[in-house]
Amino acid sequence: MFVQGERYKVLIGEYKHQLDDKSRLRLPYKLRREFTNGYVISRGTNGCLFVFSQEEINRIIEKVKLLPLSDISAWKPMRYILSSATEIEEDTQGRFVLPTNLIEFSGIEKCAVIIGAGTHAEIWSEEKWNSYTLGSENKDSTSQEKFAESFDNIISDLKNYGI
Repeated sequence: MFVQGERYKVLIGEYKHQLDDKSRLRLPYKLRREFTNGYVISRGTNGCLFVFSQEEINRIIEKVKLLPLSDISAWKPMRYILSSATEIEEDTQGRFVLPTNLIEFSGIEKCAVIIGAGTHAEIWSEEKWNSYTLGSENKDSTSQEKFAESFDNIISDLKNYGI
C-alpha cells in the first residue's frame, strides 16, 4: 500500500506469504496493485530482494546513464542490482516464479516476509527478517553480510550522482 506523503508516495506494510513447490510467490494485493505497469526483482542488501516498480527501475536506469564508466565505486552497486534484475510475469492468480538464483541468494525456503520500504518493496526469508528485526544479526559472521554492509556504504555514496 502506498501512503501519500508531502512529496511522493511511500510503500509500507509487512506481509507473510508462502513459496510454493513450484517456486512461485505472490506479492500481497495491497503492494501489487501499486505496480500497475509491472515490476522487477533483484538482489538487495542484508540478504533480501528488492522489488522495484517499472517506473522506479526506469528512473534508476536513467540515472545510471549519467555515471562515468570510469567510476568504479559508482558502478559496483549498479552492477550488483542490475545483473540480478528480473522482470516479473504473473500468472492469472497473481503468482510469479522466483528465479533460483534469487531464492538461493535470499535463503527463502518456504515462508517469505514482504515489506514496503519506501520507494520499493523487499522480500526476506522469514528467518533473516526475524533476525534483522530483533537485532541479533551478527554483521561479521559471513562474507555476504560484510559485503552487504560495504554495499550499503557504496549505495549511500551514489547520492553524489542523484541516485
